Amino acid sequence: MDHKVDILVVEDDEDICELVEFNLKRSGFSVESAINGVDGLAKNHDLRPKLIVLDIMMPEMDGISLLRKLREGIAFEKSVPVILLSAKGEETDVVVGLELGADDYVSKPFSPKELISRVRAVLRRADAKSSGPAEESSRKHQVIGVGDVVMDITKHEATYKGQQLSLTLAEFNLLYTLISEPGRVFTRDQLLEKVSGKDTFVIDRNVDVHIRSIRKKMSDDLEYIQTVRGVGYKCRDV
Repeated sequence: MDHKVDILVVEDDEDICELVEFNLKRSGFSVESAINGVDGLAKNHDLRPKLIVLDIMMPEMDGISLLRKLREGIAFEKSVPVILLSAKGEETDVVVGLELGADDYVSKPFSPKELISRVRAVLRRADAKSSGPAEESSRKHQVIGVGDVVMDITKHEATYKGQQLSLTLAEFNLLYTLISEPGRVFTRDQLLEKVSGKDTFVIDRNVDVHIRSIRKKMSDDLEYIQTVRGVGYKCRDV
Protein backbone atom coordinates (compact mmCIF):
# COMPACT_ATOMS: atom_id res chain seq x y z
CA MET A 1 0.00 0.00 0.00
CA ASP A 2 1.30 3.43 -0.94
CA HIS A 3 1.00 5.91 1.91
CA LYS A 4 1.11 9.58 0.94
CA VAL A 5 1.39 10.68 4.58
CA ASP A 6 2.19 9.05 7.90
CA ILE A 7 -0.51 10.72 10.01
CA LEU A 8 -3.89 12.28 9.26
CA VAL A 9 -5.13 14.60 12.03
CA VAL A 10 -8.90 15.14 12.05
CA GLU A 11 -9.64 17.95 14.51
CA ASP A 12 -11.95 20.99 14.23
CA ASP A 13 -10.19 23.05 16.91
CA GLU A 14 -7.56 25.01 14.99
CA ASP A 15 -5.23 25.51 17.97
CA ILE A 16 -5.25 21.83 18.96
CA CYS A 17 -4.83 20.78 15.33
CA GLU A 18 -1.79 23.02 14.91
CA LEU A 19 -0.30 21.77 18.18
CA VAL A 20 -0.71 18.13 17.18
CA GLU A 21 0.53 18.70 13.65
CA PHE A 22 3.59 20.67 14.80
CA ASN A 23 4.70 18.05 17.32
CA LEU A 24 4.15 15.15 14.96
CA LYS A 25 6.21 16.85 12.25
CA ARG A 26 8.92 17.69 14.76
CA SER A 27 9.05 13.98 15.60
CA GLY A 28 9.69 13.12 11.96
CA PHE A 29 6.21 12.24 10.71
CA SER A 30 4.62 13.56 7.54
CA VAL A 31 1.23 15.01 8.49
CA GLU A 32 -1.96 16.31 6.87
CA SER A 33 -5.05 17.62 8.68
CA ALA A 34 -8.81 17.80 8.21
CA ILE A 35 -11.30 20.11 9.93
CA ASN A 36 -14.23 17.70 10.28
CA GLY A 37 -15.30 14.14 9.70
CA VAL A 38 -16.50 14.65 6.13
CA ASP A 39 -13.18 16.23 5.17
CA GLY A 40 -11.34 13.55 7.10
CA LEU A 41 -13.12 10.71 5.31
CA ALA A 42 -12.22 12.19 1.91
CA LYS A 43 -8.59 12.83 2.83
CA ASN A 44 -8.20 9.36 4.31
CA HIS A 45 -9.33 7.89 1.00
CA ASP A 46 -6.89 10.06 -0.98
CA LEU A 47 -3.89 9.97 1.36
CA ARG A 48 -4.12 6.46 2.85
CA PRO A 49 -2.30 7.45 6.05
CA LYS A 50 -0.55 4.98 8.32
CA LEU A 51 -2.56 6.30 11.29
CA ILE A 52 -5.40 8.72 12.05
CA VAL A 53 -5.55 10.99 15.11
CA LEU A 54 -9.28 11.59 15.43
CA ASP A 55 -11.21 14.07 17.56
CA ILE A 56 -14.55 12.76 18.84
CA MET A 57 -16.65 15.95 18.89
CA MET A 58 -16.74 17.70 15.50
CA PRO A 59 -19.32 19.38 13.26
CA GLU A 60 -20.84 17.75 10.15
CA MET A 61 -19.59 14.28 11.05
CA ASP A 62 -18.30 13.45 14.52
CA GLY A 63 -15.36 11.15 15.18
CA ILE A 64 -17.44 8.14 16.14
CA SER A 65 -19.47 8.38 12.92
CA LEU A 66 -16.27 8.66 10.90
CA LEU A 67 -14.73 5.70 12.70
CA ARG A 68 -17.85 3.64 12.01
CA LYS A 69 -17.64 4.47 8.29
CA LEU A 70 -13.96 3.53 8.23
CA ARG A 71 -14.55 0.17 9.87
CA GLU A 72 -17.39 -0.56 7.45
CA GLY A 73 -15.35 0.58 4.44
CA ILE A 74 -12.88 -1.04 2.08
CA ALA A 75 -9.90 -3.07 3.23
CA PHE A 76 -7.32 -0.37 3.94
CA GLU A 77 -9.91 1.78 5.73
CA LYS A 78 -10.95 -1.08 7.98
CA SER A 79 -7.39 -1.62 9.13
CA VAL A 80 -6.03 1.94 9.46
CA PRO A 81 -5.06 2.50 13.12
CA VAL A 82 -7.02 5.23 14.93
CA ILE A 83 -6.20 7.16 18.10
CA LEU A 84 -9.16 9.08 19.53
CA LEU A 85 -8.85 12.51 21.12
CA SER A 86 -11.47 12.87 23.85
CA ALA A 87 -12.56 15.76 26.05
CA LYS A 88 -13.82 15.46 29.61
CA GLY A 89 -17.34 14.04 29.65
CA GLU A 90 -16.85 11.90 26.50
CA GLU A 91 -16.09 8.68 28.37
CA THR A 92 -19.06 6.84 26.88
CA ASP A 93 -17.99 7.84 23.38
CA VAL A 94 -14.48 6.52 24.09
CA VAL A 95 -15.89 3.11 25.02
CA VAL A 96 -18.04 3.07 21.86
CA GLY A 97 -15.00 4.06 19.81
CA LEU A 98 -12.84 1.31 21.25
CA GLU A 99 -15.61 -1.21 20.62
CA LEU A 100 -15.77 -0.03 16.99
CA GLY A 101 -12.07 -0.70 16.59
CA ALA A 102 -10.18 2.41 17.70
CA ASP A 103 -6.68 1.42 18.80
CA ASP A 104 -6.16 3.89 21.65
CA TYR A 105 -7.30 7.23 23.01
CA VAL A 106 -5.77 10.34 24.57
CA SER A 107 -7.74 12.62 26.89
CA LYS A 108 -7.65 16.40 26.54
CA PRO A 109 -5.73 18.24 27.79
CA PHE A 110 -2.76 16.07 26.86
CA SER A 111 0.98 16.51 26.64
CA PRO A 112 2.52 16.34 23.15
CA LYS A 113 5.04 13.86 24.54
CA GLU A 114 2.25 11.50 25.60
CA LEU A 115 0.55 11.73 22.21
CA ILE A 116 3.78 11.01 20.32
CA SER A 117 4.41 8.02 22.58
CA ARG A 118 0.93 6.65 21.87
CA VAL A 119 1.33 7.21 18.13
CA ARG A 120 4.61 5.30 18.05
CA ALA A 121 3.21 2.46 20.15
CA VAL A 122 0.17 2.04 17.89
CA LEU A 123 2.34 2.13 14.76
CA ARG A 124 4.61 -0.55 16.26
CA ARG A 125 1.61 -2.78 16.85
CA ALA A 126 0.30 -2.13 13.34
CA ASP A 127 3.68 -3.08 11.85
CA ALA A 128 3.71 -6.29 13.88
CA LYS A 129 0.24 -7.23 12.66
CA SER A 130 1.18 -6.64 9.01
CA SER A 131 4.24 -8.91 9.17
CA GLY A 132 2.27 -11.80 7.71
CA PRO A 133 0.45 -14.94 8.90
CA ALA A 134 3.57 -17.11 8.93
CA GLU A 135 5.42 -14.78 11.29
CA GLU A 136 2.28 -14.29 13.38
CA SER A 137 1.92 -18.06 13.74
CA SER A 138 5.58 -18.30 14.73
CA ARG A 139 5.20 -15.61 17.40
CA LYS A 140 2.42 -17.58 19.06
CA HIS A 141 4.97 -20.24 19.94
CA GLN A 142 7.53 -17.88 21.34
CA VAL A 143 8.14 -16.71 24.86
CA ILE A 144 6.73 -13.21 25.36
CA GLY A 145 7.12 -10.88 28.30
CA VAL A 146 6.90 -7.40 29.74
CA GLY A 147 9.32 -6.58 32.54
CA ASP A 148 9.09 -9.25 35.23
CA VAL A 149 6.15 -11.02 33.57
CA VAL A 150 7.10 -13.82 31.16
CA MET A 151 4.75 -16.21 29.36
CA ASP A 152 5.64 -19.36 27.45
CA ILE A 153 2.70 -19.95 25.14
CA THR A 154 3.73 -23.44 24.02
CA LYS A 155 4.14 -24.69 27.58
CA HIS A 156 1.18 -22.62 28.81
CA GLU A 157 3.31 -21.27 31.66
CA ALA A 158 3.62 -17.80 33.17
CA THR A 159 6.13 -16.45 35.67
CA TYR A 160 6.40 -13.24 37.68
CA LYS A 161 9.85 -12.28 38.99
CA GLY A 162 10.96 -15.82 38.23
CA GLN A 163 8.18 -17.43 40.26
CA GLN A 164 5.57 -19.64 38.61
CA LEU A 165 2.07 -18.15 38.41
CA SER A 166 -0.76 -20.57 39.01
CA LEU A 167 -3.35 -19.18 36.59
CA THR A 168 -6.70 -20.49 35.48
CA LEU A 169 -7.32 -20.77 31.74
CA ALA A 170 -9.29 -17.52 31.72
CA GLU A 171 -6.60 -15.73 33.72
CA PHE A 172 -3.85 -17.00 31.43
CA ASN A 173 -5.74 -15.85 28.33
CA LEU A 174 -6.48 -12.44 29.87
CA LEU A 175 -2.85 -11.86 30.86
CA TYR A 176 -1.60 -13.06 27.47
CA THR A 177 -4.00 -10.72 25.64
CA LEU A 178 -2.86 -7.72 27.67
CA ILE A 179 0.91 -8.25 27.50
CA SER A 180 0.78 -9.16 23.80
CA GLU A 181 -0.10 -5.54 23.00
CA PRO A 182 1.52 -3.27 25.61
CA GLY A 183 -0.08 0.15 25.82
CA ARG A 184 -3.30 -0.85 24.08
CA VAL A 185 -6.48 -0.16 26.04
CA PHE A 186 -8.94 -3.08 26.00
CA THR A 187 -12.57 -2.61 27.04
CA ARG A 188 -14.17 -5.36 29.08
CA ASP A 189 -16.15 -6.49 26.04
CA GLN A 190 -12.98 -6.75 23.96
CA LEU A 191 -11.28 -8.81 26.66
CA LEU A 192 -14.38 -10.97 26.93
CA GLU A 193 -14.27 -11.61 23.18
CA LYS A 194 -10.55 -12.40 23.30
CA VAL A 195 -10.66 -14.91 26.13
CA SER A 196 -14.03 -16.61 25.72
CA GLY A 197 -14.04 -20.00 24.07
CA LYS A 198 -15.47 -23.45 24.39
CA ASP A 199 -13.30 -24.11 27.45
CA THR A 200 -13.68 -20.70 29.06
CA PHE A 201 -16.75 -18.91 30.39
CA VAL A 202 -16.39 -15.27 31.36
CA ILE A 203 -19.21 -12.78 31.81
CA ASP A 204 -18.64 -9.02 31.59
CA ARG A 205 -18.17 -8.10 35.25
CA ASN A 206 -16.22 -11.30 35.88
CA VAL A 207 -13.41 -9.77 33.84
CA ASP A 208 -12.79 -7.51 36.85
CA VAL A 209 -12.77 -10.52 39.16
CA HIS A 210 -10.20 -12.32 37.01
CA ILE A 211 -8.01 -9.20 36.82
CA ARG A 212 -8.09 -8.85 40.62
CA SER A 213 -7.12 -12.50 40.95
CA ILE A 214 -4.18 -12.10 38.55
CA ARG A 215 -2.99 -9.01 40.42
CA LYS A 216 -3.22 -10.83 43.75
CA LYS A 217 -1.08 -13.66 42.37
CA MET A 218 1.40 -10.97 41.25
CA SER A 219 1.63 -9.59 44.81
CA ASP A 220 -0.91 -6.84 44.00
CA ASP A 221 1.60 -5.23 41.63
CA LEU A 222 -0.42 -2.64 39.65
CA GLU A 223 2.43 -1.77 37.29
CA TYR A 224 1.66 -4.39 34.65
CA ILE A 225 -2.14 -4.51 34.47
CA GLN A 226 -3.34 -0.93 34.68
CA THR A 227 -6.95 0.16 35.11
CA VAL A 228 -8.22 2.76 32.64
CA ARG A 229 -11.09 4.27 34.57
CA GLY A 230 -14.47 3.90 32.90
CA VAL A 231 -13.01 1.97 29.96
CA GLY A 232 -11.11 -1.21 30.82
CA TYR A 233 -7.52 -2.35 31.21
CA LYS A 234 -4.11 -2.18 29.56
CA CYS A 235 -0.61 -3.50 30.06
CA ARG A 236 2.00 -0.84 30.63
CA ASP A 237 3.71 0.30 27.45
CA VAL A 238 7.30 -0.91 27.24
